[in-house]
Amino acid sequence: MIDKEILSGLLLDAESSLTLAELSRCCGVHAEFIMEMVEEGILDPLDPNPNCWRFSGVSLLRANRALRLRRDLGLNLAGVGLALDLIDEIEQLRSRLKLLEPGG
Repeated sequence: MIDKEILSGLLLDAESSLTLAELSRCCGVHAEFIMEMVEEGILDPLDPNPNCWRFSGVSLLRANRALRLRRDLGLNLAGVGLALDLIDEIEQLRSRLKLLEPGG
């Protein structure tokens, strides 16, 4: 007997955006925790007005990465913010290096 699992997901493109409630639901956390990540500078809403907060699809990826760092490494939000900034910088440097390498 083969068990069939039904998967559901959210398809985002560069133009997609999520409300605070949608982002918190996708991440499996309370909206207050998303608000704390905004206060810490981990996430940047598209509109600075908290009543109109919408988040890009990239914010969903960043929030999930932040949650994994917090869970797996036990980092506080300040540590998560620093780790994410360093990871972003490493990715940018790797991209630049790839462009400078012969055949890159």
